Amino acid sequence: MMKQAKVGPGYHIAVEKKGAEHWHLKLSGSVSSANSSRFLTDLTNYLSGGPVRDVTLDLGEISYFDSTAAAVIAQTRLRLEKQGSHVRLINVKPEIQGLFEILNLESLLSERDRLIEKGPSLIALLGGASLNFINDTRFTFAYLGDVTLALGYAFRYPNKVRWNDAFLYMERTGIEAIPIVLLISFLMGFIMAFQAAVQLRQFGADIFVANLVGLSIVRELGPLMTAIIVAGRSGTAFAAEIGTMKVSEEIDALKVMGLEPTRFLIIPKVLAALITVPTLTLMSDVVGIFGGLVVGVVFLDLTPWGYILQTQRALNIFDVFSGYFKSMVFALLISGVGCMRGLQVEGGAQGVGRSTTSAAVSGIFLIILYDALFTLMFNYVKW
Repeated sequence: MMKQAKVGPGYHIAVEKKGAEHWHLKLSGSVSSANSSRFLTDLTNYLSGGPVRDVTLDLGEISYFDSTAAAVIAQTRLRLEKQGSHVRLINVKPEIQGLFEILNLESLLSERDRLIEKGPSLIALLGGASLNFINDTRFTFAYLGDVTLALGYAFRYPNKVRWNDAFLYMERTGIEAIPIVLLISFLMGFIMAFQAAVQLRQFGADIFVANLVGLSIVRELGPLMTAIIVAGRSGTAFAAEIGTMKVSEEIDALKVMGLEPTRFLIIPKVLAALITVPTLTLMSDVVGIFGGLVVGVVFLDLTPWGYILQTQRALNIFDVFSGYFKSMVFALLISGVGCMRGLQVEGGAQGVGRSTTSAAVSGIFLIILYDALFTLMFNYVKW
């Protein structure tokens, strides 16, 4: 039995039923993106009347056939096969067959052909984390050894240090950071004096605001806030600079030329941080105490000279030395971690971004950790 489809725009479908479950569809004309929607609708209407076990699509008289038409045929074939039908294409011209092979639309549309990516198991995750920890620990110890040897060489032969680069990093790490460090330090002293005054005023002990502000700034907040600011500014800059050099293979070029990257790149940065961070800390201490002085004079009716004398009584040389010593250790942590993260960069721009973030997070974490250890240690040291 032969019946003809309703003629669509540019194409024709002739349907021959060879029994209730065997259909033969003969397609002719031009099928393109312009009439593909109507073509799909007509095919669906013809083949949705009931269960069809065997469907044959004859493409021998197709005059034009593009990728959209191929998608329609592939989608129709996939739907029928899901319903249990067997679909066969016959009289397929070489150019149409080549289009099917190039596009591979059946695999693209078929959910059965898609690979289901399974997440790694818990054991695989633990194993990967363990290997990463071992590799990171090994790299850290090797890096610490290289930097220690290079620092010893720099102190032994100071004339071989690249002082021009060291002065450049001193400017970037120290001079350019002065405004933000002084502003933050002033505000910290200002805020602390206000908070202390709220409690001490109840007991008529306004003058002891100087004690609290002086000790807190010199021992803790001055070194800590300065180090955090420098870590955010310079530690990340060190990581980004060295990471970019590694991505662009400039570090490999230095090795080929016989130059040691640790002495050439890292030591100037470490020396610059060792000089500038303690200096910034002393400036931060002075400005933080000045912030407390402003509160004491303006809001607590204290005299400037009386506030300064009370601060001198509260502080001793050990307080200043402890903060200065902390700042030197913080400088080593900031520059060391920043350069190390730069050397660990893998990949392109994303790797540089990850190393920069890791340098900031690792540096600030180590600063706070070491500050807590120093606080415990100095609490039992009596000078």
